[in-house]
Amino acid sequence: MAVTDPVLLSTVIDRLEKAFPPALSQGWDSVGLVCGDPAQPVTRALVCVDVTPAVVEAAVAQEVELIVAHHPLLLRGVDTVAASTPKGAIIHRLIRAGCALYTAHTNADSARPGVSDALADLLGVRETAALQPIPSGELDKWVVLVPVDAAARVRDGLFAAGAGEIGDYRHCAWSVTGAGQFEALPGATPAIGSVGGVTEVVEARVEVVAPRRRRADVLDALRAAHPYEEPAFDVLELAPLPGDVGLGRVGDLDEAMSLREFVAHAGARLPLAEWGIRAAGDPEQRVRRVAVCGGAGDSLIDAAARAGADVYLTGDLRHHVVDEACRAGGPALVDAGHWTTEFPWCAPTAELLRQTGIAATEFREPTDPFVVAYAPHR
Repeated sequence: MAVTDPVLLSTVIDRLEKAFPPALSQGWDSVGLVCGDPAQPVTRALVCVDVTPAVVEAAVAQEVELIVAHHPLLLRGVDTVAASTPKGAIIHRLIRAGCALYTAHTNADSARPGVSDALADLLGVRETAALQPIPSGELDKWVVLVPVDAAARVRDGLFAAGAGEIGDYRHCAWSVTGAGQFEALPGATPAIGSVGGVTEVVEARVEVVAPRRRRADVLDALRAAHPYEEPAFDVLELAPLPGDVGLGRVGDLDEAMSLREFVAHAGARLPLAEWGIRAAGDPEQRVRRVAVCGGAGDSLIDAAARAGADVYLTGDLRHHVVDEACRAGGPALVDAGHWTTEFPWCAPTAELLRQTGIAATEFREPTDPFVVAYAPHR
């Protein structure tokens, strides 16, 4: 790998977390920096699926300062990382070599582009949508009535508190003017009008959206910027809508083919582990609509059926689950293995790192633990 000017690890982490937001990870997951100093410089990186001793030794031999892995090393509970334990030995080896370890797991599964996008692209599956979409974030709509000459100040205050962001756009708002009225009662100190009289004001109706988690901040900003002693406003909780991120992908091949041909097609394009690829279904069934999920995806079989998939390719399919799904008339099922269906993610992730100014490569040797297979000819 060619050496480039060093980039701080914290900068690399920021780029990774923009691509694979930690908020997309499952509650049980463990993602992010495992070991390493965010202030350390990085010039070389290695991307892998599993953090195995072979991966670590390759990283050390290549003088790599960062490993980006898909599978967490410390996912299950540990109470020691002593060098005498398998996981502890890896941590100690990395620290001694000055090599950081960062994990992007279920957040990379759900992100777009992510693990299943890389798998779909490799298989030639086009125009994909999430198989199990994550609902859009919980949003409030704020409707604020404010005198026209104060509307800009109120909008700016709402924006500063986190309102008005939609996708790649910010400072989003909608306004219309109308007539408002009120009567100030004894004890009030109205900014406009007087106590005891009905006051009519030309007001702007300002509408913005904001994350529900920022509700208190937005309310404080509204009260601080609004000229009225008692601002008039509504807060409406918006219904969550399916987003474009989530587990799995479903789309179409350019041309239909038989299941037998699709399995051969997948086998020719995927970096197969030792035991290869297998399928359940009618070998002559025509398939065009394809669902995929990197890793262990048997929990999404029903989602693949609802999405109208002719075939669903994933890993770690279990005997009884497959048997029941076939009896229920679901899609044909293809088990290409856990490592095989996740490895395609390594190449675009290495390219992402190169775009930050790091020399990055993938660990291409299979890290599938099954290394011996026997398939008798019939």
